[in-house]
Amino acid sequence: MNKTKKRPEEKSKAQTPMKGADVLVRCLENEGVDTLFAYPGGQSIDLHDSFSKSKKIRVILPRHEQGCGFMAQGYARATGKVGVCMATSGPGAMNLLTTISDAFMDSIPMVAITGQVFQKMIGKSAFQETDVFGMTLPVVKHSYLVLEAEKIPQIIKEAFKIAKTGRPGPVVIDLPKDVQQKVFVPDFDAEPDLPGLPPVPHADDANLEELLDLISKSKQPVVYAGGGVISADASKELRQFTDMLDLPVATTLMGMGVADPFEKKNLYWFGMHGTYVGNRAVFESDLLIAVGARFSDRITGTVSKFAPHATIVHIDIDVAEENKNVKAALPITSDVKYALARLIQLAKKRRMSKPNLKDWLEKIEQWKAKYNYPFAYRNRKHITAQEAIATLYNVSKGKLTITTGVGQHQMWTPQNYIFTRPRQFLSSLGAGTMGFGLPAALGAKVALPGEEVVDIDGDGSFQMNIQEMATAVAEHIPVKVLLINNQFLGMVMQWQDLLFKSNYANTVLSIDKNNIGGPENLKAIYPDYCKIAEGYEWEAARVYKKEDLKGAIEKMLASKRPYLLEVITEHDEHVLPFIPPGKSAEDIITIKPAKD
Repeated sequence: MNKTKKRPEEKSKAQTPMKGADVLVRCLENEGVDTLFAYPGGQSIDLHDSFSKSKKIRVILPRHEQGCGFMAQGYARATGKVGVCMATSGPGAMNLLTTISDAFMDSIPMVAITGQVFQKMIGKSAFQETDVFGMTLPVVKHSYLVLEAEKIPQIIKEAFKIAKTGRPGPVVIDLPKDVQQKVFVPDFDAEPDLPGLPPVPHADDANLEELLDLISKSKQPVVYAGGGVISADASKELRQFTDMLDLPVATTLMGMGVADPFEKKNLYWFGMHGTYVGNRAVFESDLLIAVGARFSDRITGTVSKFAPHATIVHIDIDVAEENKNVKAALPITSDVKYALARLIQLAKKRRMSKPNLKDWLEKIEQWKAKYNYPFAYRNRKHITAQEAIATLYNVSKGKLTITTGVGQHQMWTPQNYIFTRPRQFLSSLGAGTMGFGLPAALGAKVALPGEEVVDIDGDGSFQMNIQEMATAVAEHIPVKVLLINNQFLGMVMQWQDLLFKSNYANTVLSIDKNNIGGPENLKAIYPDYCKIAEGYEWEAARVYKKEDLKGAIEKMLASKRPYLLEVITEHDEHVLPFIPPGKSAEDIITIKPAKD
C-alpha cells in the first residue's frame, strides 16, 4: 500500500490539540528562548503551570516584577538577544511598566508577556484589571491584546521580529485568561503578517560618497558613536573605518566600548560628565559624523551651541531621529553595519588617502595631557568612590561585565573603569531608572555564566530593588555588588550644592540629617548592609580604610557566592567634568567650586 506524504501546509493540522498556555511555551522554545524571568499571579498561573513542564526554558523567579523586567534587560543588553519577562495582570503588569519604558528609551529588545482577566470581564473593573495595551502604547514598539488563541503562534513570531528588527525595542503581549486556557490545534507554521514593518534601510552610495568627500576636505573631524553601533553589531566596522581614515571617535555612554579609548586619536565618551577632550573636540569640530546616535540632551547641552562650526552628518536606522533634536546637513537613513561596511568598500575603491589631520590630532593630544585623559580624581584621606572603582578596575584588569544603578556612581563608573568592548557596561541611560543595577546584573550573569558580573551601585539606588538579593541565592546566581555608601542621594545632592546653596532637602539617607554617617562616623551609617546581606545569605564585608580596599576587592572577586562589599565614602565629592543644564562645552566645569 502506498503512503501519501503530507504536504507542509497540512503538518499543523495533524497535531494534537493543545492548551493556549502550552502553545505559548512551545512558540517561545521555537524562538530559541532559554530563560524567562517571571513573577506569577492569578491571571498568569496557567502560563506558569505550562512553563514548569518545559525542558528548554529556565524560569527564574524574581522577588518583584520590576526586578523581573530589569533581569530581562540585563540578559538582552549583555547578549543582544531578546530578553523575555512575564507578570500577572493589574499591579503585576504595571510594575513591569517602568522596565518597559526603560527598554524603549535605550532601544533594548524585550518581549514582556502579561496575564489579563477573562475577555468577558475586560472593561468592567474586574479584580486586578488594567488596560495594559493602552498604558504601554507610548513606550513600546508594539502592543498586542490577544483575543484569539489560534493567533498565538503568529503573534509570537511577529513580536520577536518587531523587537529585534531595525531599531530594537520592547513589545508587550497581553493574554486574557480564556485565551490561555482554550484548547485548539495550533498552526506553528503561521507566518508573521507585518505589512507596516519597514524593511531595513540601506544607504545610497551617492550619500556615502558625499560623506567621503566631506571627510577628505575636513580639518577637524570627529565621529560621534552611539548605542546603535552596538545594536547593529558594527563595532568592528566602526574601528576599521575610523582607523583607515584616522578619524577620532567620541562615544556616548550607550556606545561605550565600540572604540578603543586607549587608541591615541580616540576621545572615550563625551556629554554632561564625559571627558574634557571629547567635549572640546566635538565643540571645535568642522565635521561631526553621528553614527547610531540620537543627539540626546545629555550629549548636546544647549542645542544652539552644540558643535556650532560643524557640518553634521547623521547615520541612523530610524528615520524618525533625523532632524529631531539637531539638524543634519546630510542625514543618511541606514543600517549602521551596512553603511560602515560600504563606506570602507567605497574608500578603498577610490584609493582614498587619510586626510591631513596632523594639527588636529596634536591639539587633541595637548587637551589630553592638560586635562588628565581620560579622567582624574582627588587623593583624599578617606576612600572616595572614584578610588574604589579604579581599584576594582586595576584588580580585575578591566575584564568584568559591569552594571550600575543610577546616580553619581553611575557616572564615576565609566570614568574610572575604562570600557574597551561593547556590552561590557550595562546601565539605564535614557530613562535613568534607580534600582536597575542588581537585577540587571542577575540577568547578565544568567546570560553569561562564564563571565564575572559586578554591580557598582549607590546606597540610594541599591535599596530600590534590594529584594533581588534573595533571587541571587535561590537561583544560584553568584553576582557581586560593590556598594558605594555615602549616605546620600548623591547626584541630587551635587545639584543642590551647585544650584541650591547646599540645601540638602530630602537627600540625606542617614537617620538624622544632622548626624550623617561616614568614614569617621560609622555608628551613624544606616542601614547596616552587611547585616541585610547576612539575612539574605550573601557573603559581605565593609571597608572604610584605604589600606584595606585592594584586599577587600580581591576577596570579593575570589568568592564563588553572591557577595556584597560595602565601601564607606565621603559624601561631598562631585562628578566632574560637568556641563551644567542650559550650558555648552564652553562652560564645562573641571574643578569643584568652593561653597558659599
